[in-house]
Amino acid sequence: MLAFQSRLLESKAFILQSADRKDYGTDCQIEVLDLGSATNVRIHVQLKGTERPLNADGSVSVGIARTNLNYLLTQPHSFYVCYHVPTESLRIRFAEAVLRQYEHGGRNWTEQQTLTLSFTDDLTVERLRTLASLAKSGAALSRDRRTGQVMAEPFEIPGMLRRQVADVHVPENREAAAKILESLYDRGADEVISAAFNKFAAVLGADDNAMSYGYMAEINLGMAGRSTKSNRIEAAIGHFRSKLGVGSHQPGSLHYTIGNALSALGREDDARKAYEAALEDQGFTSTTELAAQAHKNLGTSIERLGDQELSVTHYHEALRLDPNLPEAHSALGHYYIWIGRYQDALDHFDRVVFTERQLGATSAVAGWRVNALFNLNDGRGAFREINTLLGYADDQPWIWPWCAKQVANFGRTTVGNARQAIGFWQRYITAHPAASAARRELLLATFYLRAQGQDVQQTYTEFRGEFDEQIAHVDNEDAALLWDRLGHWAQDEGDWAEAERCFRKAFELNGGHYGYCLGTSLNFLGRFEESLQILLEQAEVIQPDAMSWFQVAVAQDNLGRPAEAIAAYRRALALDPDYDLAMFNLGGVHWNSGDRVEAEKVWRAAVRRFPDHELAAKLQFMVPFLFSDGPDPKS
Repeated sequence: MLAFQSRLLESKAFILQSADRKDYGTDCQIEVLDLGSATNVRIHVQLKGTERPLNADGSVSVGIARTNLNYLLTQPHSFYVCYHVPTESLRIRFAEAVLRQYEHGGRNWTEQQTLTLSFTDDLTVERLRTLASLAKSGAALSRDRRTGQVMAEPFEIPGMLRRQVADVHVPENREAAAKILESLYDRGADEVISAAFNKFAAVLGADDNAMSYGYMAEINLGMAGRSTKSNRIEAAIGHFRSKLGVGSHQPGSLHYTIGNALSALGREDDARKAYEAALEDQGFTSTTELAAQAHKNLGTSIERLGDQELSVTHYHEALRLDPNLPEAHSALGHYYIWIGRYQDALDHFDRVVFTERQLGATSAVAGWRVNALFNLNDGRGAFREINTLLGYADDQPWIWPWCAKQVANFGRTTVGNARQAIGFWQRYITAHPAASAARRELLLATFYLRAQGQDVQQTYTEFRGEFDEQIAHVDNEDAALLWDRLGHWAQDEGDWAEAERCFRKAFELNGGHYGYCLGTSLNFLGRFEESLQILLEQAEVIQPDAMSWFQVAVAQDNLGRPAEAIAAYRRALALDPDYDLAMFNLGGVHWNSGDRVEAEKVWRAAVRRFPDHELAAKLQFMVPFLFSDGPDPKS
């Protein structure tokens, strides 16, 4: 016990936390120290002692109860320590190593009452420090996951668990850890490696060749915009640069990897130089797949530096070397989207087939396919892509907002798009109940269909119920337009009282040009004093057009102010000489005010200009002399 405690103190990595003495053996827990401070990260240890001589191979053997092994396996990184009395040495054997030994021994060891442990490795200070770093990294990851769930709302937990990457157990054994890391990288498990990076580094050492897989995984994530560990990518650059000139690695591959790291950090000018250096290495370019990928990545750096035309030549060169390179097809697809050649973009996107490591990129390409299909007026195809993408929306947070942006841009360009947009926005609102913009777009899609003469399969009263449900969650700056559209529906139904209520809501929310519709509805309701106050501001300041002055004239005329009405009608006709109703009404004001000469002059001009207007026929019946060359019989 004293020897073990002395070794712990020497390491400065652990303190002995608790112990129960029993002859040569002591069950205890040791706690990891971080800069001398306790961390509450603990490892279970079983101490054994023996005076037996060494085995022929120099190992030390002791027996344990099988149940003791099961006990230690409950906690990660538990280990046995054997104090060999004759040599006064401490040796270590991890519980996990004992389990592997017996599992691969070809015997049904679980029925044994006792097991024999063979100790070969010395318990060194370096071994303890490595173990402390490994245990601390694993405990930090476990703590962060646990506290993340504790702080989350209950409804967030399922999505959090779906997005959470697997936690790989990294053994203390260096050779086993290196094999696990390489296997994970080969299978594209970059996020798993990133999460366990510190654990692998604790066992292997940050500068070890085997850690190259860890650095490359982080670089891959950085290239995809999914790494938050820029410090690791910076370290990766140093790691791979240190191997240049050593002779153990192909220079082109090292330059290529360094270029990827620099690009992931946004240092595109440096990345460009690294890629160009890689392509100068004939050994590297002899592998056409690698050369193709280097040309594609070089093109991306050049594009980000502002020379898009040159970047395209590298994308095409990449496809010449590897016609199926998905990244190059994706890059050219983006280029053709940018210049508006949507069919060419779609042709390239259709050839993108990513590997397991790039599954996230596959959905991103599908997102751009949505844009291309909408621009090609294939709304049905675009919504098919959207419906497929939404199946992954819980795991990839960008999908909902991207699809919402596309539907907002194209959902009211055709009747077919609008009908499918309604279903999309209903799903969006279910997933995002607080989304004001989605509720706005849902209502606007219905208004669009109605404006296109489509049967929306709802009466005004039925739609009004849905409208009231949605508008309660729409921001004020968006609500004014919706109230205005609803008011026009009521206006079309001839319900001017309801129209006035809706237009007033719009005007109260956002004022401005919404006053015209409110003033017009007040005119139709005979509330001319109210309307005139609003309409004068419209005609003089906000919306000084012919229609505003026409409504001012209507209000003035009905308030018994013919001179003001005549002036307003003339302002309307000055702005729009083809405003037929304004001209007929102007003649009517003159007639009603007793100025029949001017009325006749105006009406004659109106009938000549607008012979097919219904008021022309009415005037022909009521004042036929306007259509003859003779004098007025009443004059």
